[in-house]
Formats: sequence, C-alpha cells, structure tokens
Amino acid sequence: MSTKKRNPNECTRRSFLKTSSALSLAMFSTFSPLQQGYSADSPNERFKIGFIGCGGMGSWDAHEMSLFGDVVALCDVDLNHAEACRNNEGVVRKESECFVTQDYRKLLERNDIEVVGIATPDHWHVKIAIEALLAGKHVFCQKPLTLTIEENKLIRNAVKKTNKVFQVGTQQRLMKDHFMLSTLMVRKGLLGDIKRIVVYLDTGPKGGPFETAPVPDSLDWNVFLGQAPYVEYRRERAAGTFRYWYEYSGGQFTDWGAHHIDCALWAVDQLGPGRGVVEVDGKDVVHASPLDEKGYPKFDDRYSTAVNFNIVTKFANGVELVVQDKPRANGIIFEGTDGRIFVDRGRVTGKPIEENRQNVLKEEDFVALNKDKPIENHKANFFRCIREGGLPASDVYTHTYAMTVCHLCGIAARLGRTIKWDTEKETIVGDDEAAAFMSRKQREGFEIPVV
Repeated sequence: MSTKKRNPNECTRRSFLKTSSALSLAMFSTFSPLQQGYSADSPNERFKIGFIGCGGMGSWDAHEMSLFGDVVALCDVDLNHAEACRNNEGVVRKESECFVTQDYRKLLERNDIEVVGIATPDHWHVKIAIEALLAGKHVFCQKPLTLTIEENKLIRNAVKKTNKVFQVGTQQRLMKDHFMLSTLMVRKGLLGDIKRIVVYLDTGPKGGPFETAPVPDSLDWNVFLGQAPYVEYRRERAAGTFRYWYEYSGGQFTDWGAHHIDCALWAVDQLGPGRGVVEVDGKDVVHASPLDEKGYPKFDDRYSTAVNFNIVTKFANGVELVVQDKPRANGIIFEGTDGRIFVDRGRVTGKPIEENRQNVLKEEDFVALNKDKPIENHKANFFRCIREGGLPASDVYTHTYAMTVCHLCGIAARLGRTIKWDTEKETIVGDDEAAAFMSRKQREGFEIPVV
C-alpha cells in the first residue's frame, strides 16, 4: 500500500481498522455526509444487512453500511473475523441480534436480509455475488470485482436478469475534487486532445519461500480456496497478501488497477461495448516468481504476481494507455495537446490546474457525471439507488470493462508478449494460449452459476 498522503476518509479507515473493537458507533455518527438522511432510526426505515468477509476491509464496509441499516448476519471462513465484527459496536448495535456463520449460503437463505456486502478474497466475489442476486438481494462488492474475463460476462448477465442494485467498491468515482474533477477536465477538452495516459501502480512485492503450517482451528481452509486448486496451508496465502498469488487475484493489475485503470478509462469514455484497448504489450515485466513457458508459476511457496512492469496498451485510435509500476506513486497522468495533469487520492496538479481552467466546471457537471445523483459517499450512493432507482456510481456494466483491461494486462504479462483484443466480440484474437486465460477451471463443488 502506498505511503503517500491520503485523503481524510482513507486515514479514518486505517484508524478504524487498528482500534475497531474498542470504538463505539457514536464515534462515527458525526460523519453526516456519509448518512445523507438515510440512517433513520425507525426500524421500519432501516435495511436488514448481511455481510460476507469480515476481515480488515470487510469490517470497515460493514461499519459504513450499518449507518443505513441493521447488520443482522455476518459470515467469514475464519470465525474469529466474524466474531470480532459481531462484538464491534461500530458494526452491530448493542440491542441487535446478529447471526454468525462460516457458510455464506445460510446467510443468503434468510428472507429478512435485503442487502448483502461482500469483502471476501477476490476469487470468491463473483460466485457469492451471483448467488446473492439470485436470492433477491441488493449487493455491494469490494474490488477487484472479478478474477477472469469470463466472470465479467457472468456478473453482468446476473445483474441484468435480477435487476438488483449492485455497487462495486471503487469509491474513487465519487471523489469530487480528485477523480471526478480530472475526468470532467478531460471530457470537457480542457487538456485538448488526449494523446497518452500513464497509470502508475505501486511496485508489486516479492515474498517467499513460505513454510507450510497447521490450519488454524478457526479457519475453513478448503472453503477459503474455493474454486482455486487445493494446496497446503501457508499463512501468506490466506492473510492480507492473498492478492499476490495468481490463484486468487491479479496482483497490482487488479488491485490498484481496479481503481486507476478504471478511472483512466472512465475519463476518456472507454467503458462499454465496443470500447477499450485493442492491443496490450506485456514484454517488459518482472514477476515475483519465475513462470514457465505457459505463464504458470514454477513454485507454489512464494508470491507469483508481477513486481515491475511497463505495460503499453493502445486504443483503436492509436492513443496509448501505459500501466507502469512506480513506488508510492499510485495515480494517473493525462497528457493532452494543451497540457497535462496528474491525479491521485490527494491532489490534482499540472499547468491546467495552475491556470484555473477547472473553474468553468459547474455543480451540474458533477451531478451529470454521477448519473444525475447527488455527490456523496460511496455507500450513501448505493443505498440511495436502492431507494430511488437508477445505476450507482460504480455500476457493473461499466466497471467490468475496466476489469477486462486489468485482466488483459495480467495475461500479456504472464506470457511476456503482445496480445490483440476484439472489443466487439470481447475476445483475444489470434492467440489460443492467451485466450485460455480468459477463464479458469473451477474446482468441483465451487462452480460459479451461469445465468
């Protein structure tokens, strides 16, 4: 995680995660922009919420969602996480009864639960999300939403069929003075014609070899692995570093990439059918573990995802989107014929900002960018859409196209070559070996429903 200056909400989240068990709900009630009138105390006006995946990010998400409803059920494959969340007054009200389970299906079976939050490891997101949708729940799911390109299509189909509200946890789309501002400056032509975009992501970590160990009594290791192949337990696979194993995630390409590649494509309106990149060059990449000629790790006892990378992608019009590692520099550079800007979670900088070109933007421009919804906290936007209708800020239909580019970066990097993408047919062309990475074999008993 980057050590650069972060926005106040990000700092608050860190403080919460360090001391969550000792904090009371009252300590958070002063954050009125989060509540936006939807945290009514009347039992008839509050949603019944179930949350799946109660670790660090999950406990924070569950807390934020508790401002809009009552968290009545918690699930985690590690019961210690779920129990800690239940005992946290910032998540569960003292007077509320809260069901705890290791089996998410028992949570989804409850007819009283209207909303489900998901913050599991990435390889579980889509399976649980689709089953929650089919059970009639509205869903908030953390990023990165998908593990493969195939999963992008599966989750879009499920949301379309069930017509439920689905918000992806990419809160940068509602950071008004940062990513919304930069997006509007690009779209309004305040930088001229965009010629190049550079996305900086943190350098990936190296780690291992790691020792095997006994499975903790509180953890269902078999279920944690889910669709991924069965392997011996190593703490680093199940800890907060699971994203650095290709079995469960895509490293920085899908972690920070789910934020910054998403916002880069959003700014140039390249999120949708027939849009996006058409070529991805993955030759300039160093991985944490040596890969074989087919792109698979040679060792299973160490991190496997990319550490250093300079991925060059191109749109059909020849404009480049470059994805580079740069320590502690998560952010985006937009280069246009009339200037360039840099945006991250702390600031927007560059000559166009110094010249105050952004002053031509009006409040209605921001509202229109947010699909005619007020600019507010990400969770508030989610619950507003449940009550009022409409698509949330980070909807499945656009975000999955960003995830496609994230996955294409990973595929090209694993094979160390350039791959071609057909934006209309949504498939890799002329490279069967690369195309095979668009989906993954799912372990028996953990298959994702096809809707």
